[in-house]
Amino acid sequence: MILIVDDLEANILGLKKILEMHNLQVDTAYSGEEALKKILKYDYSLIITDVQMPGMDGFEVVETLSGSSRTRDIPVIFLSAVSTDKRFISKGYESGGLDYITKPVDPDLLILKVKTFIKLSEQKKELKSIQDLLSKEIEIRKEAQENLEIKVAERTKELVAKNEELEFRNHELQQFAWVVSHDLKEPVRKIQLFIKIIKERYLNAEDKKAIDYVDRALNSAERMSKLITDLLDYARLSSEVVMEKTDLNLTLKEVVSDLEYLIDYKHAMVRVGDMPRIIGIPSQLRQVFQNLIGNSLKFSKPEAIPTIEINAELIKEKDFDSEASNTGKYCRITVKDNGIGFDERYLDKIFVIFQSLNDRNSYEGTGIGLAIVKKIIEKHNGLISAQSQLGKGANFIIILPI
Repeated sequence: MILIVDDLEANILGLKKILEMHNLQVDTAYSGEEALKKILKYDYSLIITDVQMPGMDGFEVVETLSGSSRTRDIPVIFLSAVSTDKRFISKGYESGGLDYITKPVDPDLLILKVKTFIKLSEQKKELKSIQDLLSKEIEIRKEAQENLEIKVAERTKELVAKNEELEFRNHELQQFAWVVSHDLKEPVRKIQLFIKIIKERYLNAEDKKAIDYVDRALNSAERMSKLITDLLDYARLSSEVVMEKTDLNLTLKEVVSDLEYLIDYKHAMVRVGDMPRIIGIPSQLRQVFQNLIGNSLKFSKPEAIPTIEINAELIKEKDFDSEASNTGKYCRITVKDNGIGFDERYLDKIFVIFQSLNDRNSYEGTGIGLAIVKKIIEKHNGLISAQSQLGKGANFIIILPI
């Protein structure tokens, strides 16, 4: 809405008629004092005021408006038939007016200027509204950021405390495992010793049933001893060990040498391709291949010669399906056999401690070997998986960083 301020009704009526012809809303005031009262009460997009009025003139009205943050941005056009002197025009601009028009008024020029100032006023209001919204958004985001930082700091402190507690518990668990394994192994050794003495000294060769029971007891004691050893190995993996340059060719040579008796006994064939040199923990990597090759020998088919093939290649990415690359930063190692295999539906189960997919009466084991393998590979920032079908062998795939 536009406010026209003039002490002469004829001037107001003429201006009002021109503006209303262009569908512009108009309000009127017949003095500077009345204009100020209305401006405090209503919002105007433009003020057209006469310069010379009894009491408060147009300049004084605009100077008063410029003193308030609410009204200082309202555009003002001065109208005057008398004060055409440059000093009056300058005073008009200095007091805060945006334009100065002399009478008689050119209707077309007036409408052009009025519409321009109204448009500028609306754009200014819109810009201010956007600025207010942005300021509010910035405040909200700043507050959210501060809250987030506080929460992150609290969570970090909480995680550090929990990590320290976990490390302490882990250390306690390792000590417990050592103590328990020692305390359990000692009575198992005595059981084995006493049963052997009973078998050798007090049983006759003809007493086949008693010998069978004694042999079963010895086998059970041996399984118990192996279980304790495997549990100790699994617990030991939690301790920190410094990694070093490891030649997997030497590692596999040692493993094959350690398993030589079983390989000869099974008439097995073990073929090892060229292996990479990596940064790792030699003793733990030896455990990996000892378990995998040992499993291939253990779960071989009675009617077939066990054949185990171990190969390696460099690959681009830490992914089972990554393409080979001579400059790759990872290696993919496969341990493939022609044994009894397993159903791939149970792939996740085979790496879980104490899980076994085979008949323990036919194939002895503690169900810890592959859990140890997985834990070692993960400790080396690697991956392990397997492919298999029942009766068609198994293929274990390992990804390790070079």
